Amino acid sequence: MSVTVIVGSQWGDEGKGKIVDLLSDKFQIVARYQGGANAGHTVEIGDKKFILHLIPSGILREDVICVIGNGVVVDPQALLDEIKMLESLGIKIKNRLFISHKAHLIMPYHKILDSINESGNSKIGTTGRGIGPCYIDKYARTGIRIVDLLDRKILEEKIRCNINEKNNLLKKVYNHNELNIDEIIDTYLKFDNEIDQYITDTTSFLNNAISEGKSILLEGAQGALLDVDHGTYPFVTSSNPTSGGACTGTGIPPTKIDNVIGIVKAYTTRVGLGPFPTELNDEIGEKLRTIGFEFGATTGRPRRCGWYDAFLVNYSSMINGITKAAITKLDVLSNFEKINVCIGYEINGKKLKYFPTSIHDLENSKPIYETLDGWNQNISSIKNYDELPGNAKEYLTFIAKHSSFNISIVSVGPKRDQTILLEE
Repeated sequence: MSVTVIVGSQWGDEGKGKIVDLLSDKFQIVARYQGGANAGHTVEIGDKKFILHLIPSGILREDVICVIGNGVVVDPQALLDEIKMLESLGIKIKNRLFISHKAHLIMPYHKILDSINESGNSKIGTTGRGIGPCYIDKYARTGIRIVDLLDRKILEEKIRCNINEKNNLLKKVYNHNELNIDEIIDTYLKFDNEIDQYITDTTSFLNNAISEGKSILLEGAQGALLDVDHGTYPFVTSSNPTSGGACTGTGIPPTKIDNVIGIVKAYTTRVGLGPFPTELNDEIGEKLRTIGFEFGATTGRPRRCGWYDAFLVNYSSMINGITKAAITKLDVLSNFEKINVCIGYEINGKKLKYFPTSIHDLENSKPIYETLDGWNQNISSIKNYDELPGNAKEYLTFIAKHSSFNISIVSVGPKRDQTILLEE
């Protein structure tokens, strides 16, 4: 049985939730490996829409076990709200959800510091969910992990130490009200009582499952170009959404990974700040946003929209080792007479060989476009690849060639059944 990684191949919002839900039918376990409640995975089944932030999208398949790995930073309140939401819709969570005891907890001061940072001069465009400050504490080795909830004395000591330090910072540097230490301790002890049943050694659980021949799907959040190491730094997230992060975020060794599926939107979007060479600040960009309903599932913020960037996705294919690609939102392009595809960048008339590392270079990169004919036909009900319009198939062939991947799935609408499988 296989271990497959799902990665977002652009700047996030590629439609990972739908594809994970779709593929979960073929897997026994789905595990989330990084990020936090800043993610928003949307799944539409029939007339119901589910927006998941922490719990893997596989939870909507009743026989699938879901795991929140050690690489995820967990907001306990957001998690409990999500559990209650799913249970209210008749979805069983008990004995189906396991949370790593090594995952770090988002604390109230993380959210406050995130908001303060975003209100200053060094904006990144974060969701304000406390993700970055939590990862900062993780790497400063001062973080509070879920395992700490199991020992009241250790938890109290860590929280008191951290909040004393953060209160000093909030009061003296940011002129912000201090936090009530005892109140926060009580709150997190109550959280422990509610989530204790889900806590386990997920690293051992997952590796044992592999030894038993079970199939596992590893779900990332955000996208490869938001990776803290390989993305458009500093306009990135605080973790590793790339396929390498699946190993560190779960404890599954790289020798156990069989496939990497890249989720690729048929055009390009970005949320927040940062360079975006193919961005369209005109009526075409607005048309893409409107037809594609490009608004963040977590924040509701309008997404920036632009033409498909094959040069960017080719870089993403390289760093992720993408073996197959799932193309999403192809139906949105049905409304365009001509469609541009970026096949390279140039600066001052000189064509670039590699995707720029320097933000300055990326900001000054001019996209090199090839123009393809649109198909002007509603494709949202098509179930078979051969039934797609000729120009739609030519578009898919073109972007696959210039992005260095083979296409295995094409999504022609948001619902589970609006999907074309090119291989079983």
